[in-house]
Amino acid sequence: MGDFLSHIWDFIWMFFTIFVLFAWLMALFSIISDLFRDKTLSGWAKAVWLLFLIFVPFLTALVYLIARGSGMAERASAQASAQKAAADDYIRSVSGGAAGEIAQAKALLDAGTISPAEFDALKAKALA
Repeated sequence: MGDFLSHIWDFIWMFFTIFVLFAWLMALFSIISDLFRDKTLSGWAKAVWLLFLIFVPFLTALVYLIARGSGMAERASAQASAQKAAADDYIRSVSGGAAGEIAQAKALLDAGTISPAEFDALKAKALA
């Protein structure tokens, strides 16, 4: 029975260790991506942070999160907003907007695929 419990605790310890390692890697990658995202830091400051992250990783990560944690959230939010705006602009440029929809409906009308009443309905929907 004792040997069985030992194996169970080894199994639980292994899962806990993997969880901690995964959490550490996520924090490390978040810090590194924030370093490169920050436009206010000089290249030398970024290099120093990276060197400390390599040689004194846990203490450096803790100091970084305490000292620059609020800025991390702001920079991540700004980057997400910029990416969303870029994606929205791309979608608008590809879709052609209302003019594109009306042109597609006109092409269908000219081809005889839709009736004039359907064209008017599509045009009204695109302009709404």
